[in-house]
Amino acid sequence: MNTLLPTTVVGSLPKPSWLAQPETLWSPWKLDGDGLLEGKQDALRIAIHEQTRRGIDIVSDGEQTRQHFVTTFIEHLSGVDFEQRKTVRIRDRYDASVPTVVGPVRRERPVFVEDAKFLRATTDRPIKWTLPGPMTMVDTLFDDHYKSREKLAWEFAAILNQEAKELEAVGVDIIQFDEPAFNVFLDEVKDWGVAALERAAEGLRAETAVHICYGYGIKANTDWKATLGSQWRQYEETFPLLQSSSIDIISLESQNSHVPMDLIELLRGKKVMLGAIDVASETIETPEDVANTLRKALQFVDADKLIASSNCGMAPFPRDVALAKLSALSAGTTIIREELARSATTVS
Repeated sequence: MNTLLPTTVVGSLPKPSWLAQPETLWSPWKLDGDGLLEGKQDALRIAIHEQTRRGIDIVSDGEQTRQHFVTTFIEHLSGVDFEQRKTVRIRDRYDASVPTVVGPVRRERPVFVEDAKFLRATTDRPIKWTLPGPMTMVDTLFDDHYKSREKLAWEFAAILNQEAKELEAVGVDIIQFDEPAFNVFLDEVKDWGVAALERAAEGLRAETAVHICYGYGIKANTDWKATLGSQWRQYEETFPLLQSSSIDIISLESQNSHVPMDLIELLRGKKVMLGAIDVASETIETPEDVANTLRKALQFVDADKLIASSNCGMAPFPRDVALAKLSALSAGTTIIREELARSATTVS
């Protein structure tokens, strides 16, 4: 697209209260059967309408058709037993009951392709679809078959590549892989994480993105952030690897974080999807808050390579808060576009 500083949503938006319990991750559906399918499609229509109405340029499904950004994909794969559950340490910071890998993992049929086709038919704007990244998938399971995080990640990478190619075929413009695990398992990122991610994106003509954040605004994540000190420098180790990778867009957390803005310089040449909306606070940013964040980022990334977004998904928020934050994102980005236009006029 030709829009300067396009805006987008990183991942989830709150679901309507008639579809799922509000402000809750892994919230069970309130509908079933054909009613659930209809409800998901209605929620998707609403998500597109609200994004469009609030000035979001690259729209997404807001993850309205899935309960969770990782497990909904996994539950469609064979080789994973959701009845046989184990407690594991997720992202090395909190315990969760997860399904078990009991045999070879396989994708027997498309997972999100019909939903993406519906999204494509509902809007003429560029669309982005999110998939879990291989390392984050591995970190959301108990592996009783491969007995190797790396081997399982490569299996998932091949499966994700199958799905991504079919999403591309139905008109998805940007395919984003969510890898919050990249901010935790830094040695694995170097050893095999980036390579597995590239395998997931192999051969795609659609633009590819990787989203690396410090997690949803839930207590386990905010408590962890409080231990990271006055500067969060995990990106310093991963950005050089991603700058030389085949991934087109790098998505990072910024607003109200302790990430030094100059780390973006390590991505010079790549597109940067900058989180200018905080998902750990219900305080609604002003347009000027967003504009200030983008101004700082523009010291280290060219304007034609900057995309404005949220830090992470907003599923745990009240809907009115999330939507107001989208409006702030759009309004703040408009301020910077106008400043850049005035600057260009002055120079010419």
